[in-house]
Amino acid sequence: MEAVAESEGQEEVRKVETPTEEEEDDEEPTTLEGPRCVPAREELLLTLDNADKLCPESYWRNSPNEVRLMAVADSFQRQYAHLCPDRRPLLLCPTNEWGVRKFVSTTLRPAATDHPELFTWQGCASFVADFLSLEPLEPPENLPRSLFSSTLVLQSQRATCLEASTLLCSLLLGANYDAYCVSGYASKDTCLLDRSLLRCPLLGAPPQAGTSEQEPPENKYLVKPATELRSRFVAQQEEEKKKREAEAASLEEQQEGERRADDPLRGLRVHCWVLVLSGSRDVQQNFFIDPLTGDSHAPDDQRFLGVESAWNHLNYYVNMQDCSSGCADMAFDLEDPSRWEPLLYGALSRRTLALCVCRKKEREMMSRLLKKEEQEEEDGEEPGVLEMPRSWVSYIDISKEDLETRWPGRQKTTRYRKATLEHFAPHLNPDGLVRRLTTYEDLACTEEVAVRSWYQHRDDHLQETEVNEVDNSTTQCFTPGRTFGVLFHRFWSRSEKHDMRFSGAARVDGLVRRTLSPEEMTETFEGRKDFLFHRHAVFLQDGRASTSESDSDSDSDSDEEEQLLQEVLERFHRDRSKPAHADVAQRVFLLAEGRIEVTYHLEDHRCVASRRSFVKPLQSKRSKAEDFRRDMVSSFQVDASEEPLKNLILSQMLEDLIKDEKEASLQIKMSRKEVEDILSRRETEEQSVGLHFSPWTTSGAAQARSRRQEMERQAEEEQTWLQERKTDVLAPLLIPLGDPEALSAEDARRLYLQCLAESKWRLLEKAELIQQRFEQETQELQRKQQWYQKNQLHMALLEREEYQKYCAEKTLRISVAKKRLSMHVKAAPLECQKLDERLRNDPRLAPHLLT
Repeated sequence: MEAVAESEGQEEVRKVETPTEEEEDDEEPTTLEGPRCVPAREELLLTLDNADKLCPESYWRNSPNEVRLMAVADSFQRQYAHLCPDRRPLLLCPTNEWGVRKFVSTTLRPAATDHPELFTWQGCASFVADFLSLEPLEPPENLPRSLFSSTLVLQSQRATCLEASTLLCSLLLGANYDAYCVSGYASKDTCLLDRSLLRCPLLGAPPQAGTSEQEPPENKYLVKPATELRSRFVAQQEEEKKKREAEAASLEEQQEGERRADDPLRGLRVHCWVLVLSGSRDVQQNFFIDPLTGDSHAPDDQRFLGVESAWNHLNYYVNMQDCSSGCADMAFDLEDPSRWEPLLYGALSRRTLALCVCRKKEREMMSRLLKKEEQEEEDGEEPGVLEMPRSWVSYIDISKEDLETRWPGRQKTTRYRKATLEHFAPHLNPDGLVRRLTTYEDLACTEEVAVRSWYQHRDDHLQETEVNEVDNSTTQCFTPGRTFGVLFHRFWSRSEKHDMRFSGAARVDGLVRRTLSPEEMTETFEGRKDFLFHRHAVFLQDGRASTSESDSDSDSDSDEEEQLLQEVLERFHRDRSKPAHADVAQRVFLLAEGRIEVTYHLEDHRCVASRRSFVKPLQSKRSKAEDFRRDMVSSFQVDASEEPLKNLILSQMLEDLIKDEKEASLQIKMSRKEVEDILSRRETEEQSVGLHFSPWTTSGAAQARSRRQEMERQAEEEQTWLQERKTDVLAPLLIPLGDPEALSAEDARRLYLQCLAESKWRLLEKAELIQQRFEQETQELQRKQQWYQKNQLHMALLEREEYQKYCAEKTLRISVAKKRLSMHVKAAPLECQKLDERLRNDPRLAPHLLT
């Protein structure tokens, strides 16, 4: 059957070896290698709008160079089938989305991008693996009959392994990597993207049994350590626990072995991946990249079972090496014709291109030195060599939105061994969730062990959470910038225990960690001026605390807090400005016993530290220094020759310690209050989660644009409303009524009369103002005339001229005021009449005034 199919394919190839230009359009659609891959891919083409307008001519027509190249490829395929009858046909000319045969090398389009995320092979591989969803080959042991362009693959986000490798190789070539697409065979898990038997990378490397730290060689001159006393019962319990764990592990391995049943198609499943050769972009060794996962693998990885061919945008190479034992013993020197057979002999390769560039630079330098205008080429190209045509694929454009949304449908779920990993696009979930890892106890993934979640763009700076179902603990991690400087918070629901870590640089007190439980509290500090770095407080038990509280109902809150405290321990770093015997290293406030113990730092060349123990006086005698007695303090001085401290100094020291005890009790009370504030704030934040949008992202830019448009719309509406209110005569009168939408008959009548009255009052006020101005100007003119009658005999010529100007100006003002008054008297009734008509026609007053 294989020979018949091959002969039929050869007959079809002969029909198009030398087509004429007039027959190209009619023959090419009928010379396909077979039907399309999957019916869903045909449905995808039907959903594309105006595909004939968007695709260039190279998508649905072959150029003369491409026709010659396919003729050479068909001839190469026939020779290969004749010389290697036991090997499968090569993947040379699959059909594109238009049903036109295209050579695989011309489908590669080196695509340089300006996105920093795609400058490295890790970024390119991660993007391709995340952005595309897999379409398995059907049947899995046959080569695909079609190879769609990378532009369509990016648009649909669905691809076979061959199309994903083509896109990844195009990106790597554009990033200046020496990359090749590889057609070969791989394991079932690799071909079907089945990761259910692999450990999730976020969980770290699995623990390896039998590995232990290398013990140093024994030294016979060392002192033998003391015999370690160990309980036999505890050792027996540990052995039984290890035995149970080993049995559970063996049971899981048995279950996995059942799932890893022998694949009848092992070694026959077709797969395509990318090969990156060393020598470019600081790549030291050759490696494979699986485009479905984005992971890199060594060439000797067991999941890759064989290689048939490899190609880039310059040439096509057939593997002539034995792959019966996998790819471990293969050499990837594609320029070696004994191991790799090229389709185009003498065609340019990446290495020869680099050599040509170097030689061209040398010739230019020599021509400058020798001052020659032209120089014959030493190494010319061989005549008649067929070069690879240009790629028929248009420019591969990856937008910033594609990089942000990334996953098909903006989310993706991957199943691992005892784990499920979910990815979400930014701003898809209202709580900012972008990734979630759920681990399970069993292989069937039914019993949850822990759930880890990662967040972005949250206003509360939440970055990561972990809910552990085993110990009922919840862990929250925050980015810097939160209130109180919280970076880490872990709490247990059963024991009401809280473990918090803070940013010491963001706090005045230098707190970096606080652990609080109903029984005790521990705080750790850094960079304090008083050199305090540790504080531990022990609280009374519930029963004793309730008894103490019932006996001291009349005390203040601070006294109650002190009664709840049983012990406070503080430790300090060394203060080099003080002598060691006077520098406190540790002090313990035993509030329940009424004692204070102080331990000092070790002096140089000493192994014992000085210490003192104080007994506090009774509550009623604390403020009296004369009540201090020598038996209230017990001291131990390392240096016996040093003079003991006097009672006055010890009394002052005790008073200072009592003040420090009150200060420490107050600080502990404030710390507990701060924990309550943090918890209440977290409850409020969880009830209303807010996300912030960055204007440098596509989603953030769209959000900012919509907000700006909304603000502009609101400003325009407000401006329109203000303009309407300015022309509305009823607006000032409606404010005391609350600006109602509808008026009652009584309110409408009252507003009507009030508006008319106010209008008449304003007209009368204006008339009075004009009349006052007329009378004022008349009186000033009369006074000036009287002054002139008295002084006209003694006035100079200049004063007479000024008097005449003054009289003329006043006469003009009097006449203008008189005319304005007469005009106002005539226009006032008309204005009242117009206002009355306007009010009667107002839709808010008209229904009530007609009745």
